[in-house]
Amino acid sequence: MLDQGSNSELPAIPAKRYFAIGEVSELCGVKPHVLRYWEQEFPNLKPVKRRGNRRYYQRHDVLMIRQIRSLLYDQGFTITGARQRLDGPQARMEVSMSGQIVRQVRMELEEVLQILRR
Repeated sequence: MLDQGSNSELPAIPAKRYFAIGEVSELCGVKPHVLRYWEQEFPNLKPVKRRGNRRYYQRHDVLMIRQIRSLLYDQGFTITGARQRLDGPQARMEVSMSGQIVRQVRMELEEVLQILRR
């Protein structure tokens, strides 16, 4: 279920506005307790909290979690190093996130095309 493979092996992000922590866990290949820990370590990661303090992540949060995951698991950064990288020049992060968004949109369009061909 949850492995530490590269981000390219992760499932497509569904077209939804909010995601529960369990969904984000599946989408990002990271266990829920790790997501909660990362919220403490990465100030930019702030899911919306509603009823009963339940977390609801938005698409940009999921993309950021995938970026954090890549820095930590694929590129070998420490938590401190990943935090500095994300807090550093925004251009690097924006380019990386833009690439993720393009890949995501392409995967979603390919799924739509398969449905239309049926």
